[in-house]
Amino acid sequence: MLRTATSKIFASRLSAGSVRSMVNARAFSVSSMNHSQASGKDDPNFFDMVTYYYNRAVDLLVDKLANFETGHAASGSIQERQQRIRDVFNFIMPCNHILEVSFPIRRDDGTAEVITGYRVQHSQHRTPCKGGIRYSDEVNLDEVKALAALMTFKCSVVDVPFGGAKAGVKIDPKKYSKEELERITRRFAVELAKKGFLGTGVDVPAPDMGTGEREMAWIADTYRLTLGYNDLNANACVTGKPISQGGIHGRTPATGRGIYYGLKYFSNNASIMSIIGLTPGIKNKTFILQGFGNVGLYGSIYLHDHGAIMTGVIERDGSIYNPNGINPHDLQKYREEHGTIVGYPHAEATTENLIEAECDIFVPAASEKQITADNAENIKAKIIAEGANGPTTPKADQILIDRNRLVIPDLYANAGGVTVSYFEWLKNLNHVSFGRLTFKYEEDSNYLLLGSVQKSLEKTLDGRNVVPIVPSEEFKERIAGASEKDIVHSGLAYTMRRSARNIINTAEAFDLGLDFRTAAFIHSIGKIYTTYKESGGAYTSSNI
Repeated sequence: MLRTATSKIFASRLSAGSVRSMVNARAFSVSSMNHSQASGKDDPNFFDMVTYYYNRAVDLLVDKLANFETGHAASGSIQERQQRIRDVFNFIMPCNHILEVSFPIRRDDGTAEVITGYRVQHSQHRTPCKGGIRYSDEVNLDEVKALAALMTFKCSVVDVPFGGAKAGVKIDPKKYSKEELERITRRFAVELAKKGFLGTGVDVPAPDMGTGEREMAWIADTYRLTLGYNDLNANACVTGKPISQGGIHGRTPATGRGIYYGLKYFSNNASIMSIIGLTPGIKNKTFILQGFGNVGLYGSIYLHDHGAIMTGVIERDGSIYNPNGINPHDLQKYREEHGTIVGYPHAEATTENLIEAECDIFVPAASEKQITADNAENIKAKIIAEGANGPTTPKADQILIDRNRLVIPDLYANAGGVTVSYFEWLKNLNHVSFGRLTFKYEEDSNYLLLGSVQKSLEKTLDGRNVVPIVPSEEFKERIAGASEKDIVHSGLAYTMRRSARNIINTAEAFDLGLDFRTAAFIHSIGKIYTTYKESGGAYTSSNI
């Protein structure tokens, strides 16, 4: 069992020198990745980036696993065991199923247009597959494959029992009316469902860039009325729905809240903070945000509400800066009124590259490959919390590590969304909201406890000078028991705290220093390896 084997591996520490030599020896190197045609530009193929990070972790894990195999798996020479293990890892990385669809829609003006969409199921080691649907005119198959693979590893990092998947529709949603978007979404849902890429126990999408609760409600309704018409659990075919359609409280801000928790747990580690030259904790630390979408908005709100100071925001149409701080609540109100952050009166517009500006924390929450070898040397932030998927290229990642920068990797930092999606999926399967069955009981129990303490005091003091037992304000707020939102927030906080500890422990066990991305991959793929090995899922023969 991997959990046992992994704990043994962690007890046997690798030297820093052996780690470096194994990484450097890897045939799939940074230089071997497919790069942009632009001369000298650090713009690798996205799926190659994920593959590189994966292979770097595999190289560090194979030898150790081979030394701790038991039973039939321990037969043969060490080289034979290593090869059998590597064979399983070679099976894990490729995407299992890839779907590309094209379909026509009628625009509001009567013209016809062909829409292209993709859905990739990376892994079925756990089912259903899970991953968002993004609407963007920059969507391509390579991006969707990379994001699907990251979802597999992300789910494993936070112990969410899903395989990874992702979808993309190649449109700019701002250029379509609500009615046109509904036609596109419902048609795409039908195409997914009839090909086996949508279903409660098969493949469960969620919101991503360019989509939200509205689109998820359309997908759920379409599935219920078509292939899922006789499925009692049809509502669980998608997560991120509105509350009225079976959604869960806390899902919309979940990814941003997860970024806050990730920063909290890593920044509270005094040892890590001493290495990068910062004091522990989030309070009074400055941060610059790239991307003021759903993830960036809620991430900045939680950081602001816990004492961090947002000094800059980078958006597609402009950047703003205020060294004294920007209130994200106020900025969101301004954007809702004006449709942009440009012109916000409490900050200055700037053409400065804020990625390289002075701050303690940089939160890339926009798109992939934003931190490259071209700018990594100039980044002044001591902490990079990856709210986006794949924002850092491998070359840039190594530069940041060499400069003693703490990179909190995407497959952990932005896992809040899929964690709460899991809670929503469970709620839909259970057909009851969290807390509903225990609300009244917990409230009555708490009042009985207060009454019991009061009676004990009266009996002890014989009724003289008895001070009434009055609940504190904090206890009053919780006296009725945990609401669904309370349970979701608590479950997310626990998940992020436990996962942070596991990643930090893995980094220490493998002597990885500040390379927490490799530590997260090791922690993730080790569990996936065990699932395949113990289920016999990689091969039909029994010689694995």
